[in-house]
Amino acid sequence: MKNAKTIFGTLIIFALLISPSQAFTKISSLPPYQWQKTANFPDQLGRVDDSLALNSMVSFHFWHSQGVIYLKVSEGIKHFDMFINSKSVNTSLINSAGNYALDISDYTVDGINTLQISNIDSNKKNAVSVYIPYPVILKGSLDESGIRPESMALISDIIESDIANGFPSAQLAVIRNGRLVYSNAWGKDINTNTLYDLASVSKMFGVNYAIQKLVSEKKLDVDSRIIDVLGREFANDVLAVKYSKSKTPDINTMRNWKASITIKDVMCHRAGFPPEIYYHDKNYDLSQRKHDDKASNPLYTGIDGSDETRAKTLKAIFRTPLYYQPRTKIMYSDIDYMLLAFVIEKVSGQRLDDYMRKNFWQPMNLTRIAYNPLKNNFSHNNCAPTELYGNARDGHMTFDGIRTYTLRGEVHDYKAFHSMGGVSGHAGLFSNAENIAYLASVMLTGGYGGYKFFSRNVIDSFTAPQSSSSANWGIGWWREGDNQRVWYFGTQSSSHAFGHQGWTGTLVIVDPSRNLVIAYLTNKISSPVVKPYTGKKIYAGNWYTAATLGFVSQILSIGMDCDKNINISNQLLSLLKDMARDSEKLIPKGAGNNHPSVLNAKSKRDLLMRRK
Repeated sequence: MKNAKTIFGTLIIFALLISPSQAFTKISSLPPYQWQKTANFPDQLGRVDDSLALNSMVSFHFWHSQGVIYLKVSEGIKHFDMFINSKSVNTSLINSAGNYALDISDYTVDGINTLQISNIDSNKKNAVSVYIPYPVILKGSLDESGIRPESMALISDIIESDIANGFPSAQLAVIRNGRLVYSNAWGKDINTNTLYDLASVSKMFGVNYAIQKLVSEKKLDVDSRIIDVLGREFANDVLAVKYSKSKTPDINTMRNWKASITIKDVMCHRAGFPPEIYYHDKNYDLSQRKHDDKASNPLYTGIDGSDETRAKTLKAIFRTPLYYQPRTKIMYSDIDYMLLAFVIEKVSGQRLDDYMRKNFWQPMNLTRIAYNPLKNNFSHNNCAPTELYGNARDGHMTFDGIRTYTLRGEVHDYKAFHSMGGVSGHAGLFSNAENIAYLASVMLTGGYGGYKFFSRNVIDSFTAPQSSSSANWGIGWWREGDNQRVWYFGTQSSSHAFGHQGWTGTLVIVDPSRNLVIAYLTNKISSPVVKPYTGKKIYAGNWYTAATLGFVSQILSIGMDCDKNINISNQLLSLLKDMARDSEKLIPKGAGNNHPSVLNAKSKRDLLMRRK
């Protein structure tokens, strides 16, 4: 059943649709929304000083050709002037005190909009009050988006050609200026509703979203120490184990290091943890950080993913020695976001999946997103296969309880599955491209309809560069910076573009400078292991252009917002020729005809022949 906010909004929109001749519709009460902006006129700043013009205007974020805002008019107000983006609004229809809904779709533009209320025939402090909700995502088309259909056609052709030559599958959703303008899927038994294992994309749209909301609500401070949230055991229980290839200090220094770690340190991957620890492998050599049949893992917690095992995993993280001194370097670590899941659960009192469902997915009516989809009304057929051999990599990895069957609807990451029961901060989220793109769009506005998720200050601080020397990192977010993430974001994204990639072959990009969201999902590792096994590009799917992720943003940007009369076909064809030529250079010496690098090159040649 729809909640009260959704029902109220539907009624308001219906009322406006049936009375198109008048801009204002009188309503009995204001909807129960969390507002993007509220302002009282005259003197909306609440004071009169030398900056008199500021008192009559307020700005807000919206998208073109959509929107309803609300006004409360006091008794005795007979006249006031109203302007939206310098267009005059006829206020003569307001002839009595009360609450009004105003359709502003004829006035709105993409991005920042400005409302002015002035010349009120009253000195009352709150003569006219304005309440502005958040915009929502509507369905749109490429024609209105500024994205060229020819560019999207080339992206589609590349993916189709790669699939014809051995690549597994893909999905793509694009939101531009508040509209879903492209959604497509490629591959056998795949459609736009199919869920993909997002892998590390879960870090941003699970943990980061939860923490950003808690910070916006002043329920959490990222400068708080972990010991102040989870207890001093986080530092005191650490093991006296020295890592190889690491200058591990004495136990007292280690405890002091861990006691100093803040939530921000963990989010910024500068807390000192190694990239990962196999808490699920009882024969894991902790000092060497690798499986050894003769070793005994002092941090072993079990493999069943039960609540008990999950609780033991938190205690094991407490006991985990640091790999380097906090705040001296950035080292990407899954342990960081495993720990943050427990921080969220401690502060919110809810498990991470329950928190995300109640605070984001349900308010936004997102129905194709879940942790543990097979336990949440999805079937195997609703999910794309993730890896053919479970976690075994065709027998090259082993530990007790390892999965060797094709994974479909179970989180691929072994730590998330065995140690965290499928609900972890570093992995575990499943979604289709459309739902995750909708969710990502919140980073452009801070809210959705009648729901506020993040303050503007929080969005800005979390996506700002950590430092001038680490401009490719925000607080958790990957940033483009000075062309430092081009393999994912392309060379034409702005320096402010941010997002994250997932190991299974997923990518989400948010580019505020272009009001652009791209969600590109693949299951590139659902492919045979390439022999000989080297540890690099071990899966056949990794050799294809469709797996490089950044090619989508790069080609999508060609011709964006340029004159529609400019023919970009020759530019796209010329680029394809380069891609075909370069794909030949990537073929390893001695590769046979069935090697995926050879098939990838064939894919480009085939496509080039069809397009000439």
